[in-house]
Amino acid sequence: MTDTTTVTRAVAVTGASSGIGEAVARRLAADGYRVLLGARRTDRLERIAAEITEAGGEASFRRLDVTDAEDTRAFVDAALGSYGRLDALVNNAGLMPLSPLGALRTEDWDRMLDVNVRGVLHGIAAALPPMRARGGGHIVNIASVGAYEVSPTAAVYCATKFAVRAISEGLRQESAGGIRVTLVSPGVTESELADTITDPVAREAMKAYRAVALPASAIAGAVAYALAQPSEVDVNEIVVRPAASPR
Repeated sequence: MTDTTTVTRAVAVTGASSGIGEAVARRLAADGYRVLLGARRTDRLERIAAEITEAGGEASFRRLDVTDAEDTRAFVDAALGSYGRLDALVNNAGLMPLSPLGALRTEDWDRMLDVNVRGVLHGIAAALPPMRARGGGHIVNIASVGAYEVSPTAAVYCATKFAVRAISEGLRQESAGGIRVTLVSPGVTESELADTITDPVAREAMKAYRAVALPASAIAGAVAYALAQPSEVDVNEIVVRPAASPR
């Protein structure tokens, strides 16, 4: 039987230096999980981990580039080395450099594919073997409402999130033996994603769209809810939108 004792469970979170990833790390640590934070900005990770520890939680950090499969495997290995187990991986790292397709910002397209899609696949490839060996685990993939709809300037971004949704569903259908899979799809949420928008028209449009943004803690709450369910319960998809938003 899989051990589901909350206070001993270990979770690794990618993209944990800000926004949703930071909020997830803080919430899970407050709930009693041991948390490994990963991102490229180690100065921020160090500060967040220190604040979690000062608040009575248990957290460590490691620099992580999710576009690098070996680095992602080393990140998972670091969780196993520090905590002796990995109960859950939250694949949160993502980019959103929106622009019209006609702008031909192919470098932005490549970056989104590398981080938003390959990054998730690298996380799954790294976490699945030790989870299967232990007989249980939980993979949480952060997508977007863009996994269900497409809007102008967001075609490639939405395509990456459709892909994350498809990957998550495929993994769920293929998984057995205690592996759970959850897709969390936020609506507009306070984060630094908008800062990655390179097209000036798309950047201005996003300012109005983000006027009703959710706090990142709302998404962290959804992740915490999915992880807290009994081992026989698999919450597959959660969509979280601002109540004031028509979309």
